Amino acid sequence: MARLRTARAVSAGGVVYRWQGERPEVVLVGREDTGVWGLPKGTPQDAETLEQTAQRETEEETGLEVQVLQPLGQIDYWFVADGRRIHKTVYYYLMAAVGGDTSRHDPEYDFARWFPVDEALAVMTYPNEAEMVRLAREAIAHRHN
Repeated sequence: MARLRTARAVSAGGVVYRWQGERPEVVLVGREDTGVWGLPKGTPQDAETLEQTAQRETEEETGLEVQVLQPLGQIDYWFVADGRRIHKTVYYYLMAAVGGDTSRHDPEYDFARWFPVDEALAVMTYPNEAEMVRLAREAIAHRHN
């Protein structure tokens, strides 16, 4: 059996939050055909830093204007595409919504929607992304205590 070539890929994204009453909410992006709910992320362009990529991609995919507050962490996973085995690392940042509207999200996703944190954790498709939301919940609590 032939071995697949291995490649690396990098993306960056964000966990965006806002206060709704007494509790924080986060934004997830979703696809109607697959039922996938996850975090916005994307690939760096030109000489962008990871933080710049995370902000741009998050703004495009959610329709929001965001402020990057702090790094949250990274996730790593493998997948196969175009005859290659790809090791992907995604860097996530905690972000605050400072403007915009989820109705202005780009067409890459069918939905960009606010969820209370616990509800977001319940609907998220990928456990490694859900862990970033858990880290964000801790960081939000620390920032607001």
